[in-house]
Amino acid sequence: MKKIFLLLPLLSLLSCYEAERNCKDFKTGKFKSEIIINGVKEQTTSIRTENLVIETYKGKTDTASVHWINDCEYVLRKLNPKSMAEKNAISIRILTTTKNSYTFEFGIVGQDEKQRGTAIKL
Repeated sequence: MKKIFLLLPLLSLLSCYEAERNCKDFKTGKFKSEIIINGVKEQTTSIRTENLVIETYKGKTDTASVHWINDCEYVLRKLNPKSMAEKNAISIRILTTTKNSYTFEFGIVGQDEKQRGTAIKL
């Protein structure tokens, strides 16, 4: 019984812990992002303004509009989609931040499947 009373303060401290999220620091700038796709680390570079993102992936550059839902969540929509799949909007949510990087999850709007990645502000 004494052990339970000793654990209660510890549990209450852990339940109050919230990951740092200074998302405003990452709304605009140049970024290098890394995600794992089928066990392979993939990298993209992007330049993001308040309304646009210009992304380069495997030598190809694409532009998308950015719609901020709140300081930590935004939606990307390609400006010139070349297929039906590219017409799908992508939801991105910043989960945690550090001084110069953040961890995020992303997926197609309306679908439950999400992936995670990290981005470093250059």
